[in-house]
Amino acid sequence: MRIVIAGGHGQIALRLERLLTARGDEVAGIVRDPGQAADLREAGAEPVVLDLESASVAEVAEVLAGADAAVFAAGAGPGSGAARKETVDRGAAVLFADAAERAGVRRHVVVSSMGADPHHTGDEVFDAYQRAKGEADESVRSRPGLEWTILRPGALTNDAGTGLVALAPRTGRGAVTRDDVAAVLAELLVTPGTAGRTLELIGGAVPVAEAVRAAAAA
Repeated sequence: MRIVIAGGHGQIALRLERLLTARGDEVAGIVRDPGQAADLREAGAEPVVLDLESASVAEVAEVLAGADAAVFAAGAGPGSGAARKETVDRGAAVLFADAAERAGVRRHVVVSSMGADPHHTGDEVFDAYQRAKGEADESVRSRPGLEWTILRPGALTNDAGTGLVALAPRTGRGAVTRDDVAAVLAELLVTPGTAGRTLELIGGAVPVAEAVRAAAAA
């Protein structure tokens, strides 16, 4: 498979790139900063320098042309204000989905956030983040041309992955390692039965591959 990842230098994305290239997939990661290219190459991915806050749909579609799947793993990141939650967590996600449709890339996996909701209330930056993620998720779900899966992890940690998770439309609050999020994403990409699902993810007791198969069958 050829897979294009938006936000290719993110902590989850770099882990995912290593997993995908190790199993023989061809991976491209979109980054804004050319200084991050070496890290992507080290992870086995082809770096593509493109700013999703200013790029056109046509420019992103050109990157996606010929891909088998697209993963949106970009985010404004900690320390950014509410305005960038809007331009990255919502705007770039919608742009990426637009481009995937234009390029004919049907399989589309989104890394969202547990609690994402376009109607989330509050005036803090985190509230703006949850609204932006929720609006982006709604936009992706509205597209019949995409075989989308939206993954909503709980609180992220950098602990070593356990390979054991809980994955379901509702899991309840909890934490999950970035290693395990990446492992679940890798399985989702090759499990088309999860298309059309919004799934929450936390640490649990079920092996990753088994949890993804169960989510597809549910």
